[in-house]
Amino acid sequence: MNNRVVIIPTYNEKENIEAIIRKVLTLEPEFDVLIVEDNSPDGTADIVKKLMKEFEGRLFIEERKGKLGLGTAYIHGFKWSINHGYEYIFEMDADFSHNPNDLVRLYEATSKEGFDVAIGSRYIKGVNVVNWPMGRVLMSYYASAYVRLITGVNIRDTTAGFMCYTSKVLKAMDLDRIKFTGYAFQIEMKFTAFKMGFKIKEVPIIFTDRTAGESKMSSGIFKEAVFGVIKLKLNSFFRNYPKEREARLKG
Repeated sequence: MNNRVVIIPTYNEKENIEAIIRKVLTLEPEFDVLIVEDNSPDGTADIVKKLMKEFEGRLFIEERKGKLGLGTAYIHGFKWSINHGYEYIFEMDADFSHNPNDLVRLYEATSKEGFDVAIGSRYIKGVNVVNWPMGRVLMSYYASAYVRLITGVNIRDTTAGFMCYTSKVLKAMDLDRIKFTGYAFQIEMKFTAFKMGFKIKEVPIIFTDRTAGESKMSSGIFKEAVFGVIKLKLNSFFRNYPKEREARLKG
């Protein structure tokens, strides 16, 4: 087992799952893959289990009872990865909207450049999004601007879902206090790492919208982000992040 694992949450991803797994598992340096599968009715889990025989010891699956939300899928994956001793823990979509080759760049930002968190950023150098309608591009771009305004975080792509966390970051956080599930989950994780004083780098990427399968975006997810940011900021006034970090790192 190496010290790098890519967490890929899945729900109805039969069109993409084999190709994305094979691509990640051919990268150098090597990355392991953990699929967090939410009981997809399309047979996604069956495809993964067949591939596990081919990639024994590098491909893993955690099956859940249903569609429980992106945030809880990643929290489940984070805890599994920590318990299995991984040092570099990645988030990535199953649909090739994130280029698997960019995993290496996120890894180098943490392992070689010394950052605690690396973000695959669509907006650190202009707007690098392909195949999205203009309305969705503007919504995403200005959502990040809104988050920066409310929270004060100096991150251009606050809703990014292509990430690398070092294990010390996730161990220092109280993951059970991360409550949001959609866009707001990604914001909450970055905000918490920022408030705890971890070193964060945005690595420029090109985001390409999925060509197979269905998007999981919904109006409810967007509303959670809009109102969740305000709640996140208000709650931060009653939480001492630096002391929490020091206590958890010592522990």
